[in-house]
Amino acid sequence: MYCEKCKHCFEGERCPNCRKGRVRQVRPDDPCYLTEQSSPWNGMLEDVLRQEGIPCVTSGRLGAGLSTYVGSVLEITRFYVRWSDMEKAREIVNGLFGKGCPDTSNERGTEND
Repeated sequence: MYCEKCKHCFEGERCPNCRKGRVRQVRPDDPCYLTEQSSPWNGMLEDVLRQEGIPCVTSGRLGAGLSTYVGSVLEITRFYVRWSDMEKAREIVNGLFGKGCPDTSNERGTEND
């Protein structure tokens, strides 16, 4: 299933992240949450995904204003990839960081099953 609010993919009828029940079947072109990484790993991951031909969308947790004020080194970046690219993207994340590590997310339900 897919939560349009959180962009998480999961099994079940409720989003494990936001607990909303307004979910639907995931589509191949849906942007899906992959991981969160801090600096310098966020830049490295983005570069490797693009080299492998996997387009990604990133979103900073701090926001542009605060990130500019405190510096990009403290920024934590969320990565989203198309569902059709998720398996390959997970392999890349696992290859770079080891299985399940070091996703810096403190959100519930960040496992994209």
